[in-house]
Amino acid sequence: MAAIELTLLSRSYCHLCQDMEVALEPLAAEFGAAVRVVDVDADPSLEAKYDELVPVLLHGESELCHYHLDAPKVREYLARIR
Repeated sequence: MAAIELTLLSRSYCHLCQDMEVALEPLAAEFGAAVRVVDVDADPSLEAKYDELVPVLLHGESELCHYHLDAPKVREYLARIR
C-alpha cells in the first residue's frame, strides 16, 4: 500500500495556515499520511489559482478543504481511499 501524500498550500505569515497544519497532524497520523507543506507564494501558478483560498489541503488535484480543516470530510475521504 502506497503512503497517502497530502499537500498543504500555505504561507509563512498566515495564522490560518499554521492552525490547519497543527490540526491536521493527528488526522494524518491516524491514516499514516504524509503532509507536504508548500509555500503558495513560491509558485506563481499556485498563487494565481489559490491565492485567496489559502490554506488549501489537497490530495493530488482534489481539493479537500480550505481556510479551516474540515476534519470529518477529510477523515471520510482518507478512509475511502485507504
